[in-house]
Amino acid sequence: MYTPQDPTTQYPRPPFPPQQQDGPGDIHEMDPAPDHGEESYLGSGRLAGRKAVVTGADSGIGRAVAIAYAREGADVALSYLPEEQAQAEEVAALVEQAGQKSLLFPGDLQDESTNAELIEAAVGAFGGLDILAIVAGTMPTVDSIDDFETESLDHVLKANIYPLFWLTRAASPHLKPGASIITCSSIQGFLPSPQLAEYAVSKAGIANWTRAMAQQLAERGIRVNGVAPGPVWTPLQPAFVPNEKIESFGEQTPLGRPGQPAELAPPFVLLASQEASYISGETIAVTGGMPTH
Repeated sequence: MYTPQDPTTQYPRPPFPPQQQDGPGDIHEMDPAPDHGEESYLGSGRLAGRKAVVTGADSGIGRAVAIAYAREGADVALSYLPEEQAQAEEVAALVEQAGQKSLLFPGDLQDESTNAELIEAAVGAFGGLDILAIVAGTMPTVDSIDDFETESLDHVLKANIYPLFWLTRAASPHLKPGASIITCSSIQGFLPSPQLAEYAVSKAGIANWTRAMAQQLAERGIRVNGVAPGPVWTPLQPAFVPNEKIESFGEQTPLGRPGQPAELAPPFVLLASQEASYISGETIAVTGGMPTH
């Protein structure tokens, strides 16, 4: 993790084999296998004693964040869909191998009450809450406005936007000065692709919400920041992206490849740590060199 390496060749580069999955996707069916830090993330105790909730913690960026938080010394509540139970149990085992407490919490955060239940379960299990990492999301591909369906937009907003409000409202009474909320936007929120209009709107909303909530919670000593990934090798890709784009996925970046989930974990750790004490309302772009403006 700390050895200098050439970032252009550190991880697999396209072309990738054609592959498709049903959503939400399974990391074990991806080729090449993604790196969530299972072997590569080391940790140094930067979050010792913290209590964290991570949504989408079974796979992709959420899985990497949960592993990193545990190896940095935090107890971690894992939020995921019920059909992702097996992958979530793998993460829970890794959290406990790091010497930290884990909490498995299956449920769909598109249901308002599930958000409050998640927070209460985490506080009950750990005795408090210091970090709220809202990572879970969905990414439909819609080629044309002629194919637009209201149900699809409703689903994207309910999955990607509503939990920001529901989780933060539920967590608010438990967050003390020094607590941190971290969101997951996307380069799509700044430079949208035409086939991802619904997704891009939601990700722009996440960045905007991050700025607004940072100002609202500043007087309470609570920081709110975000991370905006570029193309990252997660199950969202084979589940929602057509094969012709999978094969060349990530080649448009200056580094010539997609990011790995493990490469997104460090900014989530930084923003949760006291080292980022003067950072709030910011969204850090992690895009392999692609500009966001």
